[in-house]
Amino acid sequence: MADKFILSDEEWSKRLTPDEYRVLRHHGTERPGSGCFLGTKTPGTYVCAGCGNPLFKSGEKFESGTGWPSFTQPLQADAVTEYQDRSYGMLRTEVRCGRCDGHLGHVFPDGPPPTGLRYCMNSVAMKHVPEGQPIQLVTK
Repeated sequence: MADKFILSDEEWSKRLTPDEYRVLRHHGTERPGSGCFLGTKTPGTYVCAGCGNPLFKSGEKFESGTGWPSFTQPLQADAVTEYQDRSYGMLRTEVRCGRCDGHLGHVFPDGPPPTGLRYCMNSVAMKHVPEGQPIQLVTK
């Protein structure tokens, strides 16, 4: 993975849309069923909307029925990091971008084989790079 991508809160607020900023930098979420990638089946790679870090291949995406795009596993182990999340009186595992630490969503142990995991992501936290197009990391 590329080096960590670190910006000040002010720099992030200037680079991201208001929705991207709310989700990626302030651990927000989008309403279920509202994300632009919910029904997307186009082959390619999902990358972090904040820094361009490759996160998930389209072949790992599945219909979970939860209202958010779901994946069985990240592209590589260090593409994401996981943290214990005790917000809202629940115990969940938060998923963040391994490069810029942006909030992506949560992972749950109720996914399909072979991993049994459901990476439940916010569409606004990702961008889709169609298969065959280059992935470009965001730089300062």
